[in-house]
Parts: sequence; structure tokens; C-alpha cells
Amino acid sequence: MLKKTITLAMISSFALALSACDVRKTQEGNVTLPQYEIDKTQQGSLKLPEYDVKTPQVDVRKEEKTVEVPTIKKEERTVEVPNVDVTPARDK
Repeated sequence: MLKKTITLAMISSFALALSACDVRKTQEGNVTLPQYEIDKTQQGSLKLPEYDVKTPQVDVRKEEKTVEVPTIKKEERTVEVPNVDVTPARDK
């Protein structure tokens, strides 16, 4: 539980830090993709096979049974969790 809490706090702080970034475009980009030519060599046809499928019959019922179920107790503890202050880039 403690590891999950610390991990969640760290992930949240990193997400907050990333969302506080100030991004500006400094240069235009250029992407050139290669050109391809494709020639058809024969005429195709498509006929899918047909199937006759017989599925089993499934009946779902409910019934009551007595089973042993573990119980969980909660207790309160004081733990150290990270506290991160983020100053956005535009406020630096």
C-alpha cells in the first residue's frame, strides 16, 4: 500500500511538471516520404467459405453456497510522501 501511494504521488508530480512546460516552435519542419508505384499483375476474386456451426447450449443458474471469505482490517499510519512544488516555465 505504501509503495502504491508513493508511486502514485511521484507519477502525479511528474505529470504536473510536464503540463507546466511552455513550448514554442522555433523552426519549421519538413518531411519528405518516398513515392512508390504498384502494378496489378492479375485479376483477383474473393469468395469466402460458408460454415454451418452448431454451438452447445449453455444454461446459467444461480445457487447459494457458503464459503470462507477473508476479511481486511484498516489502520491509520503516518508516512512520508513526496511534496513537489512546480514553477511553470513562463513564471521563471
